[in-house]
Amino acid sequence: MPIDDPFKHAVLGSGVFYKDPRTALAWLQAAFGFEPSMLVSDADGRLVHAEMRFGDGYIIVDSEWAGHVASPASIGGKNTQAVYVRLQQDLDAHCEQARMAGAEILEEPTDHFHGERQYRARDPEGHIWTFTRTVRVVPKDEAEQLSGLRIEGWHR
Repeated sequence: MPIDDPFKHAVLGSGVFYKDPRTALAWLQAAFGFEPSMLVSDADGRLVHAEMRFGDGYIIVDSEWAGHVASPASIGGKNTQAVYVRLQQDLDAHCEQARMAGAEILEEPTDHFHGERQYRARDPEGHIWTFTRTVRVVPKDEAEQLSGLRIEGWHR
């Protein structure tokens, strides 16, 4: 018998680590529109785990709780992963909201050969976020012709 997920998690989420996770929670909500869904604190009030939702996806926002996790701010700004978020709303307006909240816009909203419009932003601790929205369905042969690349496993 299947067990109902009490957290109602999507199939895939991501964990993002911050030196100051409480500040990150407020910033992620103001800049990108993530909604807090769970906060867990210890007896001293330190945040030990948090979850935020965006549509049917989620992220975990945590501190640097072990030696194998770090904020880019602690490792010279390097990223070992990036988070990609598919938007349903206006991408350009979302980018402006992020900019107004202090995001460093690394790539302005741009249409790409694969039919996506996207922008990239860096948060205050250095995480790279890519926001994307499908603007047109591009057949594989057209994408290959436009890009000059050979594409396998086109999912359109």
